[in-house]
Formats: sequence, structure tokens, C-alpha cells
Amino acid sequence: MEQTLVILKPNAIQRGLVGELILRFERRGMKITAMKMMLITRQLAEEHYRTHRGREFYKDLITFITSGPSVIMILESPGAVSIVRTTVGATDPAEADPGSIRGDFATSPGHNMIHASDSPESAQREIALFFDPGEIQDYTLSVRPWL
Repeated sequence: MEQTLVILKPNAIQRGLVGELILRFERRGMKITAMKMMLITRQLAEEHYRTHRGREFYKDLITFITSGPSVIMILESPGAVSIVRTTVGATDPAEADPGSIRGDFATSPGHNMIHASDSPESAQREIALFFDPGEIQDYTLSVRPWL
């Protein structure tokens, strides 16, 4: 099993899309092993997006992600990172496939509704930033679509 981190950003919450976006992952057969709503602090945002430090969009990215509450969750399935990245779509909504989250709901590359880990290694680093081990649930789905 592979885990990945997903953040539904402040504009997803403000637009009332949380349920719709979570449903897309559940319909793919992904298991939610942790989820919470929180206001991401500037310090946490800077650590989370440290790989983008120095890029022209970094300051706006930090300001945006800390502008309101976000929903953070861990999703699990075989190939979770790849499945989530496909479901989310390209970073630039103009390049995102119709049917993907960004293709259907986002209008701006900088305010594109959702963050998804880009590799299993990034996922583990990001999960450790947002969740303590005791917050992550281990359970079996009654229907496992990957079997």
C-alpha cells in the first residue's frame, strides 16, 4: 500500500467543494486514513513548500495557503501517488484534462484548489509535517476495488 498527502486549499473550502472533491477519491477506491481541517501556519507552509523557495510564485503560494482553513488528508491505495496526481490533473488548469479536479474547478495555476504529493518520498515527508502517527487510522475497507 502507498500513502499520499492531499490538501484541499482555502478556495476549495470557500467554494463548498470539499465533499465533491473527497467523493472523487473515494469513488476511485482510495482509503482515507487521516483527515483534518486546519489553518496552516506560515511556518508550516514554508516548510511544506520549501522546494519552491526562491521561485517567483513562492510568496503568493504561502500567502494563499495560509489565507483560510484547508482540509488535509492522507489517502491510501496501491499506486496512491499516481492515482491522486491523475485525478487532480495538471498544475495549470488550462492544461488539465476535463474530468480532473483542476480541469473541472480551477482557473489559476497559483490558486488551483488542491495539493497532491508528487512522489512517494515527498508524500512521507509531507505526511510527517501534518500528522502525528496516532492520527493515522489503520482499517480495512469493506469493499476493496483493487482486488
